[in-house]
Amino acid sequence: MYKHFFKNIFDFLFALAALLFLSPFILIIIVLLFFNNKGKPFFFQTRPGKNEKLFKIIKFKTMKDIDPNISNDIHSLNRVTKIGSFIRKYSLDEILQLVNVLKGDMSLIGPRPLLIEYLPLYNENQKIRHNVKPGITGWAQVKGRNAISWNQKFEYDIWYVKNLSFTLDMRILLLTILKVIKKDGVNTNQNVTMEVWKGNNI
Repeated sequence: MYKHFFKNIFDFLFALAALLFLSPFILIIIVLLFFNNKGKPFFFQTRPGKNEKLFKIIKFKTMKDIDPNISNDIHSLNRVTKIGSFIRKYSLDEILQLVNVLKGDMSLIGPRPLLIEYLPLYNENQKIRHNVKPGITGWAQVKGRNAISWNQKFEYDIWYVKNLSFTLDMRILLLTILKVIKKDGVNTNQNVTMEVWKGNNI
């Protein structure tokens, strides 16, 4: 009952309340990023959702645009702006995904939506992660976020889908708050984000 009905209601009400409560803070970040990023405070990207249905995810723009003259620029720490570094440090770039939750594209808790380029690479077991809506945070995130391997990430995602419950979601929500406060599990030394996944046979 929770998985198919009450979870959606909880997502909507929590996201709406959070957006209203955080709206002054969100507006301040938008203004700062507007001037810092030459009029572009937002970052949009297509991601796969439940049943691999595509949607546009929204985040605060924390990085400079890719320099076409630098081949490895996509993972360069130099692309992160000073304001963006602060926003990423406290996971504030994820706040706007509450809009995706209101729209029904995402849930508060669930497997993180990954790149669409990965869709052909999943094996049948890994595809289970798309049986539920993707989340702003999830079991894999509280278990290590970007600091764990891809195999571990998929194992945690699949375990979550098979064990989804209200109690588990509340546990993940609490652990997420603690993780953000402690800034635990984020890659800060080598890559801005997790390394590119190349599939199961590479």
